[in-house]
Amino acid sequence: MFRRTFWFTAGAAAGVWATTKVNRKIKQLTPESLAAQAANKAIDAGHRLKDFALDVRDGMAQREAELGEALGLEHDPDAELPPQRRVVAIENHKLIAAKQDKKNPNSTYENGSYTYNRNEDH
Repeated sequence: MFRRTFWFTAGAAAGVWATTKVNRKIKQLTPESLAAQAANKAIDAGHRLKDFALDVRDGMAQREAELGEALGLEHDPDAELPPQRRVVAIENHKLIAAKQDKKNPNSTYENGSYTYNRNEDH
């Protein structure tokens, strides 16, 4: 008698458990529930995307500060310019043209630029 009662109770419990499991799954698959799940996932993805964008923006600002410090760009824009780092040698265009004329007598210096007519070599 105890065996039958035990198996009857075990079967009834399994039936109740299976029925509640199936009913929950059916409720999850209704159109309203699917729409709510999709909306929740979209909101969650939006939050993750926003967090990622903020992390990228922070990283960009940090890297820009590092580069500015490395290049010496941390100065106030209204302040004076930093001193020149190297000396640039500027030669007079006429002096260059005179040097070129000695190398090639067929060359001419016109309007501030050096021209060479290769047809005059023949």
